Amino acid sequence: MNHETIKIACSNCNMRELCMPVGLSHAELARIDDLIGARRKIKRSETLFHNGERFTNLYAIRTGFFKTCVASEDGRDQVTGFQMAGEIIGLDGIVNDLHTCDAVALEDGEICAMPFAQIENLSREVNALQHHVHKIMSREIVREHGVMLLLGSMRAEERLAAFLLNLAQRLHARGFSQSELVLRMTREEIGSFLGLKLETISRTFSRFVEDGIVEVRQRHVRILDTDALQEIVNPK
Repeated sequence: MNHETIKIACSNCNMRELCMPVGLSHAELARIDDLIGARRKIKRSETLFHNGERFTNLYAIRTGFFKTCVASEDGRDQVTGFQMAGEIIGLDGIVNDLHTCDAVALEDGEICAMPFAQIENLSREVNALQHHVHKIMSREIVREHGVMLLLGSMRAEERLAAFLLNLAQRLHARGFSQSELVLRMTREEIGSFLGLKLETISRTFSRFVEDGIVEVRQRHVRILDTDALQEIVNPK
């Protein structure tokens, strides 16, 4: 498959502060620029990597939205996460040098390939980079733990409220509105991630609308009452 690739430098990328450590010297940034392979365009529904594929790169998402998923025993996709611009994808491959899920683009986007072996070698010399890699891995562990708690003990309303709050917070960190969300994933995909049936997701959204907590127009969600969502997740 031919992919359109464009050489990109981290030093002049507007996503740099989200996926690279701050405070690097020009010389250190230049060394990282030499490692980053290319910026690659990814089409909607295209798979970035497959479950079982050999792990060589981490990928910084420059634009776009992705889902990670694994095929369940009955052949359906079980969504394990959603990733957006400024986040790193592919950490699942570090343990056994094989990817343990598929990563699929939910919209057209661009990624930067980061050869992990070279990043690892350079991080031994550049302390800020090593700390940053550890931070990214730690964040993923915390996220996994959060998902386990979500699926283990929360009711449907709590799961959906926590999902919307988390999405809003991540988008806000990227300069987007904290209350206006455009859902790049389907309700079915949200249900798969949250361990809920499609009907339950639809019913819970309807309940939030009736209670004046959100407004919903197809994939556009406007959060009207953030406090109410937080109260659902963490009742006082």
